This record gives sequence, structure tokens and C-alpha cells, in this order.
Amino acid sequence: MKIIIHIIAIAVLAFGWKSHIEKKISTAVTRDLAVKINNHDISSDMLPKFLEDSQNSGEKNAIRKLQEILKDRETTVDETIAAASRLATDIDNGSTFMGILLTFLSAGYTGIIFVTYLLPVLVHKGTHTIYDSGEMVEKNSMSDARSKLAQGDYEGAILAFREAAQQEPDNRLPWVEIIKLQRETLHVPAAAIETIREVLENHVWKENDAAYFLFRLAELYKGDMKDRDSAAAIMQQVIDQFPETRHSANARHKLHEWGVA
Repeated sequence: MKIIIHIIAIAVLAFGWKSHIEKKISTAVTRDLAVKINNHDISSDMLPKFLEDSQNSGEKNAIRKLQEILKDRETTVDETIAAASRLATDIDNGSTFMGILLTFLSAGYTGIIFVTYLLPVLVHKGTHTIYDSGEMVEKNSMSDARSKLAQGDYEGAILAFREAAQQEPDNRLPWVEIIKLQRETLHVPAAAIETIREVLENHVWKENDAAYFLFRLAELYKGDMKDRDSAAAIMQQVIDQFPETRHSANARHKLHEWGVA
């Protein structure tokens, strides 16, 4: 459904910009027409012959519009020039308004794309920078999982990440990838929660790693499950488990933000 909406939005903007460009071209052609009318001393009664002799499709359209404006009127050369100039101005004014509107719409759509797709990636990278311990799994133990991920075989990737975790039991990165995949790609936050609880229950982690998983668990409960009480309980667990640490301070800050401290 999201893809269809984006396709429609892009199509509408593309059509709008195409029309805007065509109007700009039409403005230039109509101004040139006014110059030709002046150079050749063309009055309204000479426009049919001028239309017939013209070889330019854009100019033909401009002449037809001018004829429509001057319908049932006999004008002098100067009056015909003035009518052509007014027509060019009217087209240009409409084009300018359309250009302003399209600029705002395009900027708004670009902002939506940034907030929806790019900003979460940047935030995720920032979160990793803050909380990750920097430990990396050897390339050969992760390559199979990343290959399956690139192919869209998400279930296969999860199994491969689990195998990588078995090879490097003290490295949290494979579990981080599984949780991210379940939450952001498969959109199954309950599965991500189950994975984090499995990780915490079945392995003794270093302080930074344990705190990382607890914070992710709280985020899932608060943001995805809309269960603020469970999220607050987990933050309290961080405070109790890691007193007088930055993790405890961060947990207290979260509780204050949520209005439960």
C-alpha cells in the first residue's frame, strides 16, 4: 500500500513539473509570437494565414489561443500585439504560481521521505554508536547471514545470525541484527521482544551489553507495544542492576521523559 501511495505521489509531482515546464515554454513561444506579429505587421484578420504558414507546433497553439481571445473582433496590429503580450503574461503568471506550489509540494514530499526512511537509519546508526561495545564478528561467520539478508531470505538470515552467535557467544552483534530484522523488516515486535528475553535469560553479558538489550526491550514495549508500564519496569531494573552508572542515569532520564519517575 505504501509503495502505491509513493508511486501516485511521484506521478502527480512528475505530471505537475511537466506541465509547469510546458507552460514556461508556451510563455516563451507566445512572447516570440508577439515579436513576429510586430515585425510582420499582422492584424487579427491575418492570423488564419499566419497559422497556416507556421511550421512550429508550439507557435500554432499560441496562435490558436490568440484567435480564441480575439474571436469575433477585428484588431489592429498594435492591438494584436497587445493581446499576444497579455496572453504571454497570463500564461507566465499561471506558470509561476504552479512552480511555487510544486516547489512546496516537492519539498514536503522530500521531507516525508527523509523522516520516514532516512532519519530512522541515521538514528539507528547513532544508537549503535552510543550503545555498541564495538565488538565485531569475524567476516566469515556473518557473511552467510548478510548474503541471505540481501536476497530477501529473512528467515534464513535469522538462522544464519543465530549460527554466528554460537560461534561468537560473547558478541552481541548477531543478536542485534536479528532483533532489528524482526522489528524493522518483518514488523513483528513481539518476536523481537521474545528474542531479547531469550538473550538475557540464556547468557551472562557484560554490563554494557546487558544494558543495551534492556534499553532495546524497553523501547519495544514503549514504542511498539504501547505498554509504558512494562517499559518503566525494565528501566527500573536497569537502575537496580547497574546503580551509579551511566546506564542508571539514562534509565532515570527515560522515566522522567515518560512521566513515571
